[in-house]
Amino acid sequence: MLAPAVPPAIAAPVVPNDPAVASSDDGKYFDAAGNPTYKIGKNGEVDWYTFSGYRRFNGSCEVCHGFDGSGSSFAPDLTDSLKSMSYDDFVKTVVDGKQAVNTAQALVMPAFGTNKNVMCYLDDIYVYLRARANGALGSGRPAANAPKPKTAADNENACMGP
Repeated sequence: MLAPAVPPAIAAPVVPNDPAVASSDDGKYFDAAGNPTYKIGKNGEVDWYTFSGYRRFNGSCEVCHGFDGSGSSFAPDLTDSLKSMSYDDFVKTVVDGKQAVNTAQALVMPAFGTNKNVMCYLDDIYVYLRARANGALGSGRPAANAPKPKTAADNENACMGP
């Protein structure tokens, strides 16, 4: 099983308009609790990882969770779920899947822990959905994005393999 690169466990829910407070040297942004987050410039330009998350979400998750994570008859609205879901819970749900079947509901999400198209971009997907959940990013393709950092290309090549 492919293990995601996950920072130390920090259970902090998304808070509205939570700004990026720190940046690593590879263009990733983190909130005060150390969770990955987005950076949106005054001109609407998103950081590379938020843009990558948009692309990866729409390639792997949209089929169930709907356009831009807004939900469907198959799966919940993630722009609502991430308002109270911690980063750790998000990772656990994506990696292990989820099953809550009873007389009132039938929630089943497959595990994506071995899917490189999801796991290699898990933080990217999270920061994109976080920006959507906070209302910082509207629906549709972001108007502009920062260039892809060399570190992102190196990490992608290492994770996806030859």
